[in-house]
Amino acid sequence: MASDVQAPLPIGPQPKVNYPMNVVYCGECTMPTEYCEYFPNYEKCKVWLEKNMPDMFAKLGVASEEGAGEGDTDEKKKRQTRGGKGQVKTKKKAMGPQKVCLSTAPRGKKKSVTVITGLRTFDIDLKVAAKFFGQRFACGSSVTGDDEIVIQGDVKDDLWDVITEKWPEIDDDLIEDLGHQKR
Repeated sequence: MASDVQAPLPIGPQPKVNYPMNVVYCGECTMPTEYCEYFPNYEKCKVWLEKNMPDMFAKLGVASEEGAGEGDTDEKKKRQTRGGKGQVKTKKKAMGPQKVCLSTAPRGKKKSVTVITGLRTFDIDLKVAAKFFGQRFACGSSVTGDDEIVIQGDVKDDLWDVITEKWPEIDDDLIEDLGHQKR
């Protein structure tokens, strides 16, 4: 039992350590150079170190190349990348018929909403269109699905003229009335 207990750490200056200690910080990641390899953009840190501190780069370069031969590809998989959303993936458009569908759906007892689908097939930004409809009809309007705009109130009859007026590429023949549907 007595052999398991370790001696406490000495208090004060340590032998074989030069004081004051000088810590060198990386200009890219702002961490000490020993920790650059844990930064997500380690390649940028390497470039900065090679340019500004070649002697420190040589020390770190020898240590990192010793273990890099066997698992270089595994290291990229293990390292977690951080940041924002990165590249936004574009959704593939269904090359179906280009048609705008209008319908009304009940909401509560006496209220209803107008549902518009198919505007995305004409490359129309749904957020902008929903805001336009909300301002035009003085009501609430929102994008609720992949290709669906919901407008509060029954404004289906007025939408025929508004859509063809705002977006001339949509003809009256391309607008279909689905009637009264349940959502």
